[in-house]
Amino acid sequence: MTQPLKASAQRVQDALTAGGFDNQVIELEASTRTSAEAAAAVGCEVGQIAKSLIFKGKRTKKPILIIASGANRVDEKVMKGYVGERLSRPDADFVREQTGYAIGGVPPLGHAHPLETYIDQDLWRYDEIWAAAGHPNALFRLTPDELAAMTGGRVVRITRE
Repeated sequence: MTQPLKASAQRVQDALTAGGFDNQVIELEASTRTSAEAAAAVGCEVGQIAKSLIFKGKRTKKPILIIASGANRVDEKVMKGYVGERLSRPDADFVREQTGYAIGGVPPLGHAHPLETYIDQDLWRYDEIWAAAGHPNALFRLTPDELAAMTGGRVVRITRE
C-alpha cells in the first residue's frame, strides 16, 4: 500500500489534477532538493531536471519564476532583457510567501500567487523531464510541452549563447 503524499506534495498533485493533467507526484526516500540529487534519484541526466527558481524584480519587487534546466545557470543579464528590470535573489521567506513552498521543493505550478514565468528552451532537448513537487523528496515526470501548458510560461534562452 502506498503512503499518502505529504501535504505540500498533495497540493501539487491537486494542481495537476485540477489543470487536467494526469502526471503523478512521487515521493522518494532520497532527497531531490538539488538538480544533481534529483537526477541521481530518478536515474536521468541533470539537464532533465526542471528547477523552479524564484527571483525578485529589483525595482518592482515582483516575483519572477524561471524554470531552468538543471544543467544551466540563469544569466541574470540575459533575463533582464525579457523581464525589463534587474533581478535579485529573494530570501526564503519571500519564496514561501509567493509560492507557498520552501526552497528545494518549489514546483512549476500550484503557487500561492500568480507568477510571471519563463522556461529554459534547453529543456526541449529532452523528451522527458522531471520537476519538483512541493517537497524536497517529491517530484513528477512530464514533457517540456506539458510544462509550457501547465505554467503558461514564455520559452526563452536563459544563458548566453
